[in-house]
Amino acid sequence: MEIIDLHHPLILVFGILGNIVSTGVYFAPMPTIIQICKQRSPMGFQTLPYVVSLFSALLWMYYAFIKEGDTFLLITVNALGTFVEFIYVIIFIVFAIPSVKKQTIKILSATMVLCLVISLGSFFFLEGVNRALVVGWICVGVSVCVFAAPLTIVFQVVKTKSVDFMPLPLSCFLTLSAMTWFAYGMFTADLCVTVPNVLGFVLGIIQMALYKYYKQRSKVPSIPEIKHQEHIINIKTSNSEVYPVDSSWSSGIEAEEEKNTAKDGGSGRGEVLTDNKCGPRVMEVVNVKPVLIVYAA
Repeated sequence: MEIIDLHHPLILVFGILGNIVSTGVYFAPMPTIIQICKQRSPMGFQTLPYVVSLFSALLWMYYAFIKEGDTFLLITVNALGTFVEFIYVIIFIVFAIPSVKKQTIKILSATMVLCLVISLGSFFFLEGVNRALVVGWICVGVSVCVFAAPLTIVFQVVKTKSVDFMPLPLSCFLTLSAMTWFAYGMFTADLCVTVPNVLGFVLGIIQMALYKYYKQRSKVPSIPEIKHQEHIINIKTSNSEVYPVDSSWSSGIEAEEEKNTAKDGGSGRGEVLTDNKCGPRVMEVVNVKPVLIVYAA
């Protein structure tokens, strides 16, 4: 059997990178959490991904403690993850409505009990390598659930055609984390670390692709509704119809007006409308009835 040098530079490099990127994963939802605190409401976000992440961090930390070799980097990153995810879940419980709060507490309690059963069961009934192997493959299954948990958000994105419930930083950090820990697992020949991160990388790419697709669709501008301003002119005169007359005929119209005035004897049956704002535009009114003229600007 080949002896693996856990102090190999590449193992150290990928382990440190895995810690850095995983820290980014844990803090990626921070803008969402801050918004929840400001709004004092979960705003439709689900607590399940955070509960599953908490469960995964607890199990991985236990696995790192019972596994032989230098597992300090696994311990540190999962200890941080346990603390951060626990804070997130508490915040969700504080601001959730009573029904959601009760459901979240039940899920959290069941998760803690399950973690305790796995830890105590493996500690008392298994020994040495077998204990680490069993706990490691349980961690693999939980890690798959961690990477699959955001699929609930993916389904919501597809259903609503909106990326409001899919934080892009979280998807990016999950993908980078899967890549770095995959490399770390390969160099340490730890299948329990390698296997789940393959799926994590694939799911991370899917999430980012969906985000880009629906984000571009949401940027397509819709055709704005054109609101027409209405102008109402109420012309109160006697029976007639209204005919527009070109301004070039103004001189002839003035002469005709004088004739009509002379014939009508100044009875006021004819009127001339002018528009001083738009130039010398004249309209001849003959036997005008009350008319309502509406036009759009």
